[in-house]
Amino acid sequence: MLDEATIAVIADDLAQAEQTRSKIGLLTAKYPDMTVEDSYAVQNEWRRRGEAAGRRLYGHKIGLTSKPMQQATGITEPDYGAIFADQVYDTGSVIDHSQYSGVRIEVELAFVLRDELRGPDVSLFDVLRATEYVVPALEVLSSRIEMEGRTIVDTISDNAALGAMVLGGRPVAVDAVDLRRVNALLYRNETIEDSGVAAAVLDHPARGIVWLANKLAEHGDVLQAGETVLAGSFTRPMWVHPGDTVHADYGELGVITCRFE
Repeated sequence: MLDEATIAVIADDLAQAEQTRSKIGLLTAKYPDMTVEDSYAVQNEWRRRGEAAGRRLYGHKIGLTSKPMQQATGITEPDYGAIFADQVYDTGSVIDHSQYSGVRIEVELAFVLRDELRGPDVSLFDVLRATEYVVPALEVLSSRIEMEGRTIVDTISDNAALGAMVLGGRPVAVDAVDLRRVNALLYRNETIEDSGVAAAVLDHPARGIVWLANKLAEHGDVLQAGETVLAGSFTRPMWVHPGDTVHADYGELGVITCRFE
């Protein structure tokens, strides 16, 4: 395990990279013995600093839950990160592209929790009972660590590459639609770039929430009532640039649109 001083140095480097919209080198190259638990310790320090500065925890994201995402990154196990309220946008927003680095978009579903979920041994049915509603979401990815050759340790330390979240479309109860069969068409500048179905996330998007609740229990944490959780992408990450308009059509669940400047 890395000592607290080293964890603080890594958190400082990541904070500087975020401020300057740049990337630091691979942590796994600089700290070859760094473990997954070390990387979550770095992420927890980032979250602690944010909350100490007055930022409000809005929820969590789950990453790398689908084959398309695992194939795109070369990483084969899920991870998670924290979402602050100031990282959340509504559909129709104009987003400043320059505040992020390596900007990409993913298509997801977000679960808004009515009840607390406390692992271990949380089941799929526990998640469905605890969910108030599900709503379409886009995740904006931003990388503060070099992308080429990164491992799960690098990604977790980078708060699972979260930049922002865009919410929109039609909220639905978990029994109002077949969540496995929710599909989406992803457009950039009126050209379709990708499509996917939510079952690509661990065969059911709620299984991502199951994994997260049980993983958080290993770290002494819980999913709180009122949190919003990004369940994982069912499309590959799509690069976006200044001037791009993104449009995601979720069929009966509505649409999300945003523009980057």
